[in-house]
Amino acid sequence: MIRDITIGQYYPARSVLHRLDPRVKLVCTFLYLISLFLFKSIPGYVVATIFLVSIIKLSRVPFSYIMKGLRPIIMLLMITVIFNLFLTREGDVLFSKWIFTVTAGGLRNAVYMAVRLIYLILGSSLMTFTTTPNELTDGIEKLFKPLQKIKLPVHEMAMIMSIALRFIPILLEETDKIMKAQIARGADLESGNIIHKAKAMVPVLVPLFISAFRRASDLAMAMEARCYHGGEGRTKMKPLRYKKRDYLAYGVMIFYVTAVFFIGRYVPFKIWIF
Repeated sequence: MIRDITIGQYYPARSVLHRLDPRVKLVCTFLYLISLFLFKSIPGYVVATIFLVSIIKLSRVPFSYIMKGLRPIIMLLMITVIFNLFLTREGDVLFSKWIFTVTAGGLRNAVYMAVRLIYLILGSSLMTFTTTPNELTDGIEKLFKPLQKIKLPVHEMAMIMSIALRFIPILLEETDKIMKAQIARGADLESGNIIHKAKAMVPVLVPLFISAFRRASDLAMAMEARCYHGGEGRTKMKPLRYKKRDYLAYGVMIFYVTAVFFIGRYVPFKIWIF
C-alpha cells in the first residue's frame, strides 16, 4: 500500500507536458479541476474523459503508474459512493429494503461523484508527475508574486510547499523500511481489529517521527550553512519565460473548458437514469 502512493513523485520523461512552463501547468490544472464541477451529464463526462486520456498520452507517463495512485483512495471512493447512493432521495425508487433505499437520483449522483473524484486525483497527480519540485516552487512563487505588495512571504510559502512535496516520497520510503524492519523482528501489523492495528502502528510511527525531525534538522542546518536567508535579493539560474507552446497550452485549456461547459449543459442526452 505504501508503494502505491504516488502523490508528490516526479516521473522523468521527454514529453510536451514536461517542457511546459510550471505556471501553465498550475493554472491549467486549476482550470481542469474547476471544469469537473461545471456539468453533470454524460456528454460532459465524455469530453472530460477524451481530454484526460489525451493529456495522459501526451505526458508519456505509463497509464498503469498513474492508476496505481488510485489504490490508496479506494476506501474514500467507496464511502463517497455509499453516502450518495443511500442518502440521496431523488427520482424513482429503484430498490428498497429495511432502511436502505436506492433512488434514480442517488444512483446518478453516486456514479457522477465517483467518476469526478477519480478524475480529480488523476488530473492533479499528472501535474506532479510532469513537474519537478524546483519547477513547482518557481512556478508558485512567480504566480503569487503580486501578493508581495501586501507583505506576504511568497518565496517562503513556495519553499515550504516544495519541501513538503519533496518529503512525501522520502517519508513513504522510510515508512516502508521501518515496517519491514518491524515485521522482521516479529511485529504483527496486519491481523486483528482496528484498535489492534492502531496499537501495532505505534512502533512504526515513533521511529518515523524521529527520522522526520532528524531530516528536517539536517535540512535546516544545510540551508543555514549555505547562507539561505529567504527570497530577498535571490536570482534564478533558469528564469521562467513563456514560449509559444505555453500560450498554445493556455488556448487549448480555454477551448476545453468552454466546450465541456456548453456540451455538458446544453447537449441533450438521455439514457436510463442519466
